[in-house]
Amino acid sequence: MLYLKSLGIWFILAISAIVVATFRVNVLLPPFGEQTAHQLGTVLYLIVQFIIIYIFIKRMRIKETKTLLAIGFFWVVITVIFEFIFGHFVMGHPWQKLFADYNISNGRLWVLVLINNVTAPLISGKIIQ
Repeated sequence: MLYLKSLGIWFILAISAIVVATFRVNVLLPPFGEQTAHQLGTVLYLIVQFIIIYIFIKRMRIKETKTLLAIGFFWVVITVIFEFIFGHFVMGHPWQKLFADYNISNGRLWVLVLINNVTAPLISGKIIQ
């Protein structure tokens, strides 16, 4: 049951990512350009993502490290699968473009979202203890 609820939260995270991406494109991109808008949008999404995860962990009263990490890794796995399946087969992005978003040395910060997926439940669980 916990993983079903975690999947529901993942859908909320996905919807919030779409909202932040829309904000990035419509508000941040024109004045800042692609790279800076991407970075600002990613930081904004990290904050939104953490807040959603914190509320979920607090409401579920999850405190066990093993469970918190399992939820985080579950979210990472479904996020990566979704990014590549949806990105390539639905959006038509080439594999090279999809992998490029994971290149932090080029200023692409997407990998921080995955790190946040794993660490935010753990941090949240420790905060509420």
